Amino acid sequence: MAVQRHRRRGAVVATAVAHGLALGLLVVSGCAEQEPADEGLDVRAGRGGRGGQAQQAHEVTARAAADPARALAAVRRASAVLARSGGARVLTSMETVSGGTRLTIQGRGAYDFTRPVGRLTVLLPEDAAGTVEHRPITEVFAPGALYMKNRGAGVPAGKWVRLDTGSLADGDLLTSGATDPLAAAELLGGAREVAYVGDERMRGVRVAHYWGTVDLSRAAQAAPLRDRAPLAAAAKGFSTGTVAFDAYLDEQGRPCLLRYRFGVDDRPEEGPAEQRVAVRRAADGHRPTATAPASAGASAPAVARAPAPPMSVVSTVELFSFGYKPVIALPAPGEIYAGAVASPQK
Repeated sequence: MAVQRHRRRGAVVATAVAHGLALGLLVVSGCAEQEPADEGLDVRAGRGGRGGQAQQAHEVTARAAADPARALAAVRRASAVLARSGGARVLTSMETVSGGTRLTIQGRGAYDFTRPVGRLTVLLPEDAAGTVEHRPITEVFAPGALYMKNRGAGVPAGKWVRLDTGSLADGDLLTSGATDPLAAAELLGGAREVAYVGDERMRGVRVAHYWGTVDLSRAAQAAPLRDRAPLAAAAKGFSTGTVAFDAYLDEQGRPCLLRYRFGVDDRPEEGPAEQRVAVRRAADGHRPTATAPASAGASAPAVARAPAPPMSVVSTVELFSFGYKPVIALPAPGEIYAGAVASPQK
């Protein structure tokens, strides 16, 4: 029964993924390399004179940060520190790899973490042939809700669509093409197995690089009550309930960059129309193995379909210009489309 429940969870996430893609949104998942990536960040250390003294002080701080208990505490409190930081500018990206095809969806905007509310302009890539252009999608994030304009799928131009993020199978970690920056920080509340990698520089600021895994159920329990429903939905929707991450925190403990790696293993299960999706831990280093149908034998089809390769997505959220005060308004009731809208299934 437990295995069947996991399969149903995965199938639900897979359906949400497929529906999101059909609507011109991102919805695939990813699992990536085991080793943390520097991603070309500028790494420099001071030398000599005052710089040497500063370097010595930094080395003392680094040794403290390397303590596993301190590393875990620093990562888990990042969302609380962010909530006290006011606003920030935001860049997002989701890189999807499936069957040798790589697509990247990028977003840009701002977030007020005190309200909290955020706004992004999400740029969709052309189709695989490079012939279809998509209008930018405007997204507004609020507790329990996601508003989208230029979403397509039969929605009149200029109208907004409101989605209940707690009803989405993935908790909107992937569905909209940009992980909610606040949710990205709150995921760290479920961090475990955290390791300090070292100090690097981003935008001229020294940051501490940590990596590890997140327990989605723990993250949902640690989040403020207003934000628990989407994370709880993600914990139920992803079968293994864990996600690998890299986190870069500044000296105040604010998250400057968060990167999550998800995995979706899409393969036939118990019939040609059914799919099994399992979200794999990126940190375990294991690739999924094929699973034979339970009814294999005389009734099995003469030709077995080869298992589909796993899909992957790496979701990145970058935060900077802390203290920025964006002016973000929620859509008025009259601006929200009230008709039937195709959406990712529960």
